[in-house]
Amino acid sequence: MTPPRAIDGRLALPALAGWLAALALVGAPEAAAPVGLGALALAGLAVGVLRHRSRAARTIAVVAAGIPSVVAIAVIAAAVALAAPARTPPVLASALDGGGSVAAVLELEQSGVAPPPGPGSGWGGVSADALIVSVVLDDAPSIAVRVPVRVLGLEVGERLALGTRLEGRVRLIALEAGDDRVALVRPVTALEPVAAAPPLVAGADALRAGFLALMSAFAGDGAALLPGLAIGDTTAVSDDLDAAMKASALSHLTAVSGANCAIVVGLVLGIGALARWPRPVRVGAALLALGGFVVLVTPEPSVVRAAVMAAVVLLALVSGRPARGLPVLGIAVLGIIVLDPWIAREYGFALSVLATAALLVLAGPLAALLARVLPAWLALAIAVPLSAQLACQPVLILLAPEVPLSGVIANVLAAPAAPVATIVGMIACLLAPVIPPLAMLVAGLAWLPAAWIAGVARVTSQLPGALLPWPEGLAGALLLAGLTVAGLLAAGVPARLGTARLRRRLALVTAAVLVVVMGATAGTAALRTLGRPGDWVIAQCDIGQGDAVLVRSAGAVALIDTGAEPERLSACLDTLGVGRIDLLVLTHFDLDHAGGTPAVIGRVDRALIGPTDGPLDEHLVDALVAGGAEVETVAAGARGQLGDHRWRVLWPPAHRGVEPGNDASIVLELRGATCGDCPSMLALGDLGADAQRMLAAAQPLAPVDVVKVSHHGSPDQHEPLYTDLGAPVALIGVGADNTYGHPAPALLEVLAGAGSTVLRSDVHGLVLLAPAGGSEAGLRLWSERGGVGPPR
Repeated sequence: MTPPRAIDGRLALPALAGWLAALALVGAPEAAAPVGLGALALAGLAVGVLRHRSRAARTIAVVAAGIPSVVAIAVIAAAVALAAPARTPPVLASALDGGGSVAAVLELEQSGVAPPPGPGSGWGGVSADALIVSVVLDDAPSIAVRVPVRVLGLEVGERLALGTRLEGRVRLIALEAGDDRVALVRPVTALEPVAAAPPLVAGADALRAGFLALMSAFAGDGAALLPGLAIGDTTAVSDDLDAAMKASALSHLTAVSGANCAIVVGLVLGIGALARWPRPVRVGAALLALGGFVVLVTPEPSVVRAAVMAAVVLLALVSGRPARGLPVLGIAVLGIIVLDPWIAREYGFALSVLATAALLVLAGPLAALLARVLPAWLALAIAVPLSAQLACQPVLILLAPEVPLSGVIANVLAAPAAPVATIVGMIACLLAPVIPPLAMLVAGLAWLPAAWIAGVARVTSQLPGALLPWPEGLAGALLLAGLTVAGLLAAGVPARLGTARLRRRLALVTAAVLVVVMGATAGTAALRTLGRPGDWVIAQCDIGQGDAVLVRSAGAVALIDTGAEPERLSACLDTLGVGRIDLLVLTHFDLDHAGGTPAVIGRVDRALIGPTDGPLDEHLVDALVAGGAEVETVAAGARGQLGDHRWRVLWPPAHRGVEPGNDASIVLELRGATCGDCPSMLALGDLGADAQRMLAAAQPLAPVDVVKVSHHGSPDQHEPLYTDLGAPVALIGVGADNTYGHPAPALLEVLAGAGSTVLRSDVHGLVLLAPAGGSEAGLRLWSERGGVGPPR
């Protein structure tokens, strides 16, 4: 039997040390310089130890092995220390501290920025990554900067390519130091294009746009998925297909990475070999093709990682020294992190590196293990996706606390179709502007494997037990990682360690812990689902940083606001079995209150809106009307009935001159009309303290059972209002780890003093309120994450 090849970790270990250093230091860049100096001092001390040959041989070996990792930490620390000041230049200090707007020029960092298709989808603008490249000062030359930001609410009338420059006044919302973006950007004025994308990039974007237009002639999921498989463009993928791809662990196929780079490089090298080009010419052509491919698909983290790794392999090839995978990956990781230390915290980058490392380290041994009971070809087909899933799943737990049990099956079924769809799809993309009829024919051929992959995703995602609930957060990720390592060691992968008896014991312990965790997690989830009240009256959806509250009365359903993301609202409505909305209330047109509206267009009977602010708001209203909704602009005094509840609008005032925005939010009161135990509720929209004070002064506010806290619990509150309402339950729609400090600790103290049980979507997830039942008065509270006691 051939012994397993030793793993060359000489560069992998320094890369891991540098990566961990970057993970820590980007969150505290002020510590980078001291850490770097300390690492250099430690490396110097280690070199001094090596010079004293009197030391024990084992000590010498350990010290020598540790020096590269210490040097890597020093290099990464230096990179962070040098890059950090440029991310927060003095000219933006005031704006980042909330000191008003600033005139700036922004350069888009992604291609295909355009309103998504569908009625109402373009409302509220789109989001895009960009760089602030210059700050425009009054009566002074502009100052060049390079600050990465995320633009929210960008209004675009046509498709914009990567590299397009936009100018206008913007407001900055600073993010945490460790975020790859320095700030969120809200346009104050329209952002007008001032410079087109560079010709090469613009040409690549035109190719992408042409391919999307070509696929519009085809129908079904295959047409939507093929651009993602070929060039990484998922703009046509519907929310339900995207969810199916994720649930079946196939979403990596649309994230262009190492497989696509390998295809491009392999094709060029193969053509060069057939044409008998010299090795340097073949490698040079492959590098040029690789660069063009990166431009075509846009340099996302996984693409950059794969391209750097492929370039290192090619350079090693031209030097006549074949590169082994793990050292090459180590070089790629260190190089990318040195250039951009903040990429270390990006999930896409982490998943890409882990998947590649798993293929290099685990796929071969797993295939050999499975080949004992399966044909070699089938063993390899299973080992490749299994190794990648085992490595990536602990990180994916941080995004969604569930394990896709059907993922391996789905990947085995999709594996033969994926490279065909990718290669043929890219050929169709390149042919589209040159020979459209031939491109149409080639795209039709690529449509077949793409449709097969989409079908596999939909079927496997619906299999019973396709998703296993798992403990969430860092604890859940570490638990799964520990069990994965223990299971692999017990199976002798990547190498046999210890005795067979020890491995058997480790396997039994791992299996026992896994069964306990699975039983506890699945059982808890099942009990929570079984305990979910079917007679709920009020529901607060978990839609991130935003509001979406449902009221159900005698079969009629009202939805107050829709959050920011249509897909999250759709998921909540599906979970609760809500198909039709009798009354939709858009308290105001901010993105976090109305951005999810496209999810309910065509499902609304009547909609209440406040003052609109420009053509985009009017576009959303028109989409609601086109979907069959009766839309009514309301002010204080409007009344109506929802099942057994009566509703009344208390704000905004019924006079002209009300400016759209937070303080013009519709405030809705609901009280029982024909039922004695119907809970009353007051929904405050995003009113600030001054508007709340005027609301309380304009009319007496009677106590209510439930208050929807204003503005996600911001500190801008009229505290006596909550004391006077004395609501036993306070609902706060807020996103986890939001950068606004919501909800404010002072407000939570006020609510506690008012006797309110606070239910937060970031902590409790989906929340349901139902009548206590029987002879008891009051409400019964339920949340999908537990930890909710009875109302105070």
